[in-house]
Amino acid sequence: MRTNLLNLFVFTTLLFSLSITISYAETPPATDPFVVVLDAGHGGKDPGNMGNGYKEKDIALSIVLNIGKELEKYEGVKVVYTRDSDVFIPLEKRGKIANDANADLFVSVHCNSHSSQAYGTETFVLGLHRNETNFEVAKKENSVIYLEEDYEVTYAGFDPNSPESSIGLTIMQEEYLDQSILLADLVQKEFTNTLNRKNRGVKQAGLIVLHQTYMPSVLVETGFLTNDEEGAFLNSNNGREKMAKAISKAIIKYSHTINLNVLADIKPVTHEEEAHEQKATSQVYEDVTFKVQLAAGSKKIDPKPYNFKGLSGVNRVKEGKLFKYYYGSTSDYLKIQRLHQEAIKSGYTASYIVAFKDEDKITVNEALKSRLK
Repeated sequence: MRTNLLNLFVFTTLLFSLSITISYAETPPATDPFVVVLDAGHGGKDPGNMGNGYKEKDIALSIVLNIGKELEKYEGVKVVYTRDSDVFIPLEKRGKIANDANADLFVSVHCNSHSSQAYGTETFVLGLHRNETNFEVAKKENSVIYLEEDYEVTYAGFDPNSPESSIGLTIMQEEYLDQSILLADLVQKEFTNTLNRKNRGVKQAGLIVLHQTYMPSVLVETGFLTNDEEGAFLNSNNGREKMAKAISKAIIKYSHTINLNVLADIKPVTHEEEAHEQKATSQVYEDVTFKVQLAAGSKKIDPKPYNFKGLSGVNRVKEGKLFKYYYGSTSDYLKIQRLHQEAIKSGYTASYIVAFKDEDKITVNEALKSRLK
């Protein structure tokens, strides 16, 4: 009897130990939080624009705090504020806060102004001024440096009134431009599709606050305070909450291409889908390789299925300072479209198709103009 009890004890202990080993083996390693730095434009002695008597600094802060409140509902997201009260923060320090936080994303929130009844939303990434209008926006936002002590030293002679000064600003952010544009586009789509705001588009301008950061960064102009209707909307609690929810939704959608710690339920391919794929004809392009870009970020992630919502065959490539993660590799455009749909169904709604020719990235349109085999 005593022997049987001893055997039972040993067997139970081994079984328990085995279950722990299996459990640990099947548990994916913990990943770092997705860090978002939220920057409320202006503040303190810098009120921003005062269209219709409203204060841009107050509206921007309210929207930012509401964005933070929404983002903090999501596990794995960490929010850092450049300011959470009515204080003046130099542009250089805003970027330093983001860099010191090792942020995955920097989002600066502002309100627009104009001498007319112009209205609508627009989101900026760092780049050369494409036209006079973009330069005027950059000049207005950059002029805050005049309120800073020793700005000539801090910004090495940068002149907000000179288009030539902006050319040097673009170099540091070039590696993050694709991801910045992706986020900017998601923000604009939320504004347009969810809130029915006028879409003034994604634009490039030489904005100092974006130049100071070493991660994907955007500056959101949430609307015109100088427009009677839009100014009143942005000055209302309802309006600010709606804008905040739209921006936070865009950030979460964007994070799905970067934050790879959420597993998704993968549905098996049905017999009907397999039959449909077999019937489809191919479109193979000579010397072209198509891939689906799932993610990009400064963090190195092991391209295992549990890190990519069950998708197998993910390839990691380092381009500059970023790690980019691609799913699939084929010269068949129809096949890459099917793989793209698989990625979307798996949760990568912001993924997109990219094309390469002789290992150089080209646009998909350029690829489709090349010769079919």
